[in-house]
Order: sequence, then structure tokens, then C-alpha cells
Amino acid sequence: MARPRVLVLGGGFGGLHAARRLRNEDVDVTVLERGTSHVFQPLLYQCATGLVSEGSIASPLRHLLRKQKNVYVALGEATSVTAVGDGGVVTASRFDGSTFELPYDYLVVAVGMQQAYHGHDEYVQWAPGMKTLDDALAIRRKLISAFEMAESLPTAEERRPWLTFAVAGGGPTGVELAGQIRELATRALAKEFDSIHPSEARVLLFHGGDRVLESFPDSLTKKAQRTLDTVGVETHLGVHVTDVTATDVEVTAKAEPKTVTRYDTHTVLWTAGVEAVPFVKKLADAMGVEQDRSGRIAVEPDLSIPGHRNVFVVGDIMSLNKLAGVAEVAMQGGKAAGAAIASDVSGSARSDFKYRDLGTAAYIARGHALVQAGPLKMSGFLGWVSWGVIHIAFLAGNRNRVGTLINWAATLATGTRRERAITYGDPATARKPYN
Repeated sequence: MARPRVLVLGGGFGGLHAARRLRNEDVDVTVLERGTSHVFQPLLYQCATGLVSEGSIASPLRHLLRKQKNVYVALGEATSVTAVGDGGVVTASRFDGSTFELPYDYLVVAVGMQQAYHGHDEYVQWAPGMKTLDDALAIRRKLISAFEMAESLPTAEERRPWLTFAVAGGGPTGVELAGQIRELATRALAKEFDSIHPSEARVLLFHGGDRVLESFPDSLTKKAQRTLDTVGVETHLGVHVTDVTATDVEVTAKAEPKTVTRYDTHTVLWTAGVEAVPFVKKLADAMGVEQDRSGRIAVEPDLSIPGHRNVFVVGDIMSLNKLAGVAEVAMQGGKAAGAAIASDVSGSARSDFKYRDLGTAAYIARGHALVQAGPLKMSGFLGWVSWGVIHIAFLAGNRNRVGTLINWAATLATGTRRERAITYGDPATARKPYN
């Protein structure tokens, strides 16, 4: 009798942990990922601001799963799915545009979210998000190039837009990114330029809510706001970004009279919301289920799709008990989906998914971070140390853990950031003259 075929879509936290949970089970696992690596998304902003390299936060999936004999790793992107009897078929595309099919008996969907521009996808050309390595390297290019441009301009008026950085979204990613830009300017670059003073860089943080980091208790967000004020981030609450161009950003107040303000800047960074990747809609249509406003799919207590016990949705794209789209939810969800499949194979009953809340954390600035774990709340230096321990523990692979620790230690000791090389995206673009 053929072994059950388990197809895992996505090599992020959910997909990786689902595959690992099935290590010793009598199944054949295929992991389909559109990139070659598992990326530790919580530290993408540090890659973007030159604190760590992309290699420190990305581990090849083939390397991570090399000792798991029942796993096959495939490079490709799922484009459609068809349910057939007790299983189904996923069609995927390769780099060159050709397609191939992957049959399954069990399907674990962990394809994640993408940055949401709320009906204005044209903003992406001027305001990159923070979901992929490409995003991080694009942001690094914009940040470093902005300081270099300002250095070459003769007047303060010409330099000002290049030294103004706007961040849309006051959640953890936006706050962390804004704080890191100020640290980059005031510490790493402060003594490296002649014509400009990088510490004069203006960082604007726009957020629609009445406080930043709304997922944290009010007592902690007040401390975070004080830290942002201290490091020089200008926080604008109760506003939405309503236009982005190559040379400025427009924000509109939510309250009457809905004042509109434009800021001259060449660097706008977008962290204001996420949405499901397009494949999730195709999955929902194929399975006959609905999506919520962000594209998430509601799941049963065992993380399967209603009416399809062999199809599981985990991570950011699952909707269950208002769980947040954070790494720990994805990791535990992936393990739970793998455990449910293992139960079916062994003939035992499935268990409902029970999320164990290990807390949330956000980096604000050097020596300042927030950590909440149940009733425990930490901020300041203790929160900062705890934040570091948590993130090192969750990194994939000992080499990445050691490399990141060394980078952090070197930055603390010297105040410099060595990971500031910029790329132009592809050789053809790199060969082109600037104008």
C-alpha cells in the first residue's frame, strides 16, 4: 500500500514545523517553496538597516531538512489546486514559467501573507514593504543611497527631502524600522560623512491608531512612545497615508476636518497592514469556503478547512480564535497540523489545536524593548535582553544564531554596521547609467 502523500506549501515557520513534525511518520512529504530558504522575518528590518546580513536570517530549506529522509524539497510557486476524491492536485510554476503537478493525500497550506497597500498597489514602486529578503535589500538600498545623495548636494534645502524618512504603520515592524533608522543615522553613520550630519535625519512614523504597538498593553506602549521620542522619531497618530509619489508622501487626519499634509521625502517605507497572497483565494474558491477582509480562511479546531479534513491552513492565513499572525502561532500551528496527520496515519483521534502563548516582543531602540508573556511585562534594558534571547532561540540553525550574536556584539562594541552593501536588483539594471 502506498504511503500517504503530504504536500506542504510554504517553507516559513508553519511549513517548516509541519514537515519536521512528520520526520518519523510513515508518510512522504513534499515541501514546495517559491524561494530556496527559510527566512526569519522578525529580523528583516535589521537586514534592511545594515545590522545583520541576509545570510544570517535565511537558511536553505534543503540544508534544514537534509537529515529528514521522507522529505522532498521543490522550488516552485503554487498557482492552483483541485480537490480530487480524498486527495487533490496542486499545480505549481517554475522559475522559467513552466508548470508541474503535485498530487497529495494531505495538504498543509502555509504560504503566508504579503504587504497590503489597500487598493493602491502603485505605491509599491516608491514604498517597499517588509515581508521578504527582496524588500529588505530594496529598503537598504533606499536608506544608504539617501544619505549618499544628501552628501553630494550643495544646499540644505536640496538635502532635506533625502534626509527625511517616512514609515507607514505603527505596529511592531514599523516601530522597529523607525527606531533602527534613527540608530543607523545617529550611531553608525554619524562620523562617516563630511558635508552632512546624518544625525539630522528626520524619521516620521505615521499610524492610524491612537497609540503605537496596539497589540501591547497601554502601559508598555507609553514606555515605547517615550523611547521613540527620546531617540528622535516623530510619531504622528490618527493619520492615514493617502498618497505616495517619488518625491513626497501625503497623510490625512482621521478626525474632522481631516487635514491633509504633504511631506517632501524620497524614502517611504510601508508596514501598514498585510493580506493573503493570491493563491489563498484560489484555495478558498476550490474548497468552497469564505475569506475574511485580510484574506484569511477560518479553520476547524484541528486547523483543517471545514468540509476538507485533509486540508490544513496554518500561520498568518488561518483564522482561529483571533490569534495574531506571529511566528509562534505559525510554528505551533505547523506542528499541530503535522500531529493531526500523524494521528490519522496511526488510526488515533486528532487533538484540537491549543495555542500556548509564549508572549510577544518588540525592539524599540538600543537598550529598550518590550516583552509581554501572560501577566509578565518587561521593558527597557531587561526587555531588550529578553528580546535578544527570544530571537536568537527562534533563529533556524546554530550557524545563524552564532553569526547574528557576533554581528550584534560587534555593533555594540564599535557602533558600526558593516552590512551596508547595496545591490541594483539584477545585472542589467546594474549596467545601466544613472541617467
